[in-house]
Amino acid sequence: MDKPRRGAVRRSEIPPQILRQLNEGSIPSASLAESLAVDFQRLLRHVLPSLPSTLIGQVEPTLGVVARMRLVGRLLAQTQDRNVIEPLARHPSDTVRGWAAYAICEWEGLSLLQRLEVLRPLADDSHYGVREWAWCAIRPELAKQLDEAIRLLEPWTVESSANLRRFATECTRPRGVWCAHIDLLKREPVRGLPLLEPLRSDPAKYVQDSVANWLNDAAKSQPEWVIDLCRRWRAVSPTPATSRICQRAQRSLKP
Repeated sequence: MDKPRRGAVRRSEIPPQILRQLNEGSIPSASLAESLAVDFQRLLRHVLPSLPSTLIGQVEPTLGVVARMRLVGRLLAQTQDRNVIEPLARHPSDTVRGWAAYAICEWEGLSLLQRLEVLRPLADDSHYGVREWAWCAIRPELAKQLDEAIRLLEPWTVESSANLRRFATECTRPRGVWCAHIDLLKREPVRGLPLLEPLRSDPAKYVQDSVANWLNDAAKSQPEWVIDLCRRWRAVSPTPATSRICQRAQRSLKP
């Protein structure tokens, strides 16, 4: 079995042949630097050569990466049939699979449950970047239907896949990364307990970190609530996993 390719740490360190393959969509990125270096316009031309140049030109490189991802998803949803977009969710390029996630979240006529089910394979993708794009893409819709979203995501917290368990908390973080805050959860983090409680002693560090980050977000506006919750968790669940979560959850609080 081949070892995973080691990605460049800086864009300037990306070999020309690797950058060419990234822009052609023939390989996935192996680092954040590589992901951010992808030329969306060139990649679009390789993946969808029939897409009009006027549309491709809208994806200006001066836009932030999240804005470009969302824009491409919207353009695909507006101009391509679902039977074109669905294969993109299995494309070799992690960027293209991310576009598919955003396109799925732009499809009209789907309930939140249906959207989550279609997005599910991308939430469990083997590439960390695709998993991030999946929750980023669905988050605005989740925020608009927060109580329903929490109800629908609760079964994900007991999935065998750590990726899916993490998705439940990562996509609902009160503050999050590269995304708009969810003000209701900043004010009332207790609403998130149905997702947090089942994961308070999760064996996977990938999940533990997400739960801790969720609570660290909440601690910035509701510190006493987080302190009380961690005190209770440590009492009822005295495990190394719970201890690690609680320690990281309170890292921003003054001693």
